Amino acid sequence: MTRSELLQQFQLHPPADYHRQAVARVAHFKPQELRKAAVLIGFVERPSGLHVIFTKRAAHLKHHPGQISFPGGKFEDSDITLDATALRETQEEAGIGRESVNIFGQMPELATISRFTVTPFLAFVSPDYQPHIDPNEVEQLFEVPADIVLDPRELHSHSFQIKGRRHTVFGISYQNHFIWGMTAQVIQALQKQFHYFK
Repeated sequence: MTRSELLQQFQLHPPADYHRQAVARVAHFKPQELRKAAVLIGFVERPSGLHVIFTKRAAHLKHHPGQISFPGGKFEDSDITLDATALRETQEEAGIGRESVNIFGQMPELATISRFTVTPFLAFVSPDYQPHIDPNEVEQLFEVPADIVLDPRELHSHSFQIKGRRHTVFGISYQNHFIWGMTAQVIQALQKQFHYFK
């Protein structure tokens, strides 16, 4: 998928809803109980096609250690807007400056079991960006071809029941990484929106 094809698909299709079971799992939370956060889905043009930026969280972190995620974090009052949160956190975690990022859209917010509402922002990141990761937060930064991220055939799912309620979890394997949790939920919605097949 090229940059122009991605933009065209984004403009043609409205943002897709998140998986109904993921939404139902947190439906009992009251809005005032949830803190706002934002992540950046960064697309990078490479000779082989678009790639997507991911980070691996540091192993010593209290929450979600070692998980694969998009750069991002919680909203701070100084951010004013959520897109500013995504940009600030991307710079703090990965060292990718705002001048290298061009946001072109956003997805609906997603409530999580950790009591956040996360808004993903889609952006193009300059191919010559120079990452400088913060080892206090990030162990590794890497890219995955968009052909994999946006292909439903690459997304695996597993369903199970807890206390009579059905749950479905998603995951994508790439090299020695396994992407799951909230990040995979966002990817599942992205795939529905882009209707992408190889």
